[in-house]
Amino acid sequence: MTTLLHRVLHAGPDFPFAVLRRHGSDTVDLYTGDVVDVESLADIPLGSTGDDHQPEVLTLVPYRQVRERGFAAMDDGAPLRCLVVSERETVTLDEVLERLPADAVPLVDGGFDVSDEDYASIVRRVIEDEIGRGEGANFVIRREFTATTEVPAERAVLAWLRALLSGETGAYWTFAVHTPGVSMAGATPERHVAVARDASTGERTVTMNPISGTFRHPRSGATGDDFRAFLGDVKETEELFMVVDEEMKMMSRVCASGGRILGPYVKQMSRLTHTEYLLAGTSELDVREVLRLTMFAPTVTGSPMQNACSVIARHERNARGYYSGVLALFTPVGDGDYELDAPILIRTAYVDDTGLVRVPAGATLVRHSDPESEVAETAAKAAGVLTALGVMAPAELGPTVDLAAEPGVQDALRARNERLASFWLQPQHPAPVGSLSGRTAVIVDAEDEFTAMLAHQLRHFGMTVSVEHWSAVTDALVDVDLLVAGPGPGDPLDLADPRVRRMHEIVSARLAAGAPLLAVCLSHQVLAIQLGLPIERLDAPRQGLQLDLDLFGEESLIGFYNTFTARLAGEAPVGGVEIAADAASGDVFAMRGRGFASVQGHLESVLSRDGLRTLGSLAGHALAGVASGRSAAVVGS
Repeated sequence: MTTLLHRVLHAGPDFPFAVLRRHGSDTVDLYTGDVVDVESLADIPLGSTGDDHQPEVLTLVPYRQVRERGFAAMDDGAPLRCLVVSERETVTLDEVLERLPADAVPLVDGGFDVSDEDYASIVRRVIEDEIGRGEGANFVIRREFTATTEVPAERAVLAWLRALLSGETGAYWTFAVHTPGVSMAGATPERHVAVARDASTGERTVTMNPISGTFRHPRSGATGDDFRAFLGDVKETEELFMVVDEEMKMMSRVCASGGRILGPYVKQMSRLTHTEYLLAGTSELDVREVLRLTMFAPTVTGSPMQNACSVIARHERNARGYYSGVLALFTPVGDGDYELDAPILIRTAYVDDTGLVRVPAGATLVRHSDPESEVAETAAKAAGVLTALGVMAPAELGPTVDLAAEPGVQDALRARNERLASFWLQPQHPAPVGSLSGRTAVIVDAEDEFTAMLAHQLRHFGMTVSVEHWSAVTDALVDVDLLVAGPGPGDPLDLADPRVRRMHEIVSARLAAGAPLLAVCLSHQVLAIQLGLPIERLDAPRQGLQLDLDLFGEESLIGFYNTFTARLAGEAPVGGVEIAADAASGDVFAMRGRGFASVQGHLESVLSRDGLRTLGSLAGHALAGVASGRSAAVVGS
């Protein structure tokens, strides 16, 4: 037995350690070192070029750190904890399994902190009050299974680790971490963000790994027929696309070259199978800044991210601790630089010094969620963790095939990309457009980071682009060639909201100045109000929905994330404005006038197959500053 393994196995409460196995590895890494708590991600004690020693650092990042991005979070004081590694050993998986304690960890007084009935009520309120009022596309609300144990924390996590290493397959990381007061063990399927440096070129690749869609293996055993039916489920598909959109926003902030979508792929585990994408781009940012700009995964928060944090704060009863945060391993690669590997803290059990055990589980709530089904999903996820930990007896499952290799599965996966924007499915290179190249644009951020994707696409056309928060926009922006009033959550008629009121002022001032304006989503609705069109709430929100449209004579497949719509009743009330609207409902999808254009959909979304072309057309129209000369028209969708 190695020295460090022996010390870990006989650790007392004051001996910190981490044990982790990476996906597919036949070895396990053990770490110990000094525990250092810091205030912010920038304070994580990484070495610099002048240091004699650059330590490896494993950091436990709690959910409350999202406040570093200015987002809401209940503060439970969970420490941003660093294990500054002083010793590391690598041991074979077989030896670790042989040596880890096989003892059971008895739990008593177990149950959910939020009852089934109360959780179902929360689901209904989120659908009606948040999604139904335009606050976002999807939100993840958690509850926790809690219990107590008399087994010391440092021993409990090692026993849980053995059960996970023996019984769980397909995890990205399987791990146990013990520090005084904070101990955890889990098998997370999902890498949130990683940064790797190419040794020959020095290029730093950022990778994110959105996973959404959970296929629970039937007791009879999973079959190709079962899985193909799952792949055809609209709700599961839309959930995955929405989280890809949200993580592409992050990639566009972090990577100067944007990000490329790879996949979709299948991640098969012992009792669950997920669908996933990989997102890849390059960045020169400090790894700590990459982590800050990507806090946290939409798969465990929701979208848009800022509003998702507010919704979580309104509807969850207590703070999250480390749930939906990350474990972040910073590994030095020389010259003061570090690589980063940061899986999401899900499928994880926590135990503190008092013996309190917590197993958080959340469900993704969307416009067509069924409250009872979401209750069942959280119960199933918690039971899955407890079963994997050996706390609950596993249900016997029949044989399961390699689902990714089943006939028709790869075809079904490839078909998902046929309706997505090819721009995001391939490497992106500048493609200047004559009418746009060399022009300047400012995008007003109305608290939806789709603005980062818009900025990347406009730069693709050769424009010089900056993004300004709505609260920082001044009248000086009248000098910019193109002002893009961006998307955001909320009701465009709610002038009591300072953000919405300011967007009205910005759009109104731009119109009055006769300066080129492009308005997107919320700002399209604001522009419609300025032009005299009524705004109505949709009967069913269009969150993550694709529509085939005729936009001014061009067939376009566009992604939508809206709860409110401008609606045309009879003839257009404003002369000289060209309107593309649904012939039956009157829903206004786009407008063009002298020096302005607008669109309800998100042209930058991965769901907008024809979005790049349409963005170039509308931006070009606004910059041309000439009306079409046609009277208002209704274009059927």
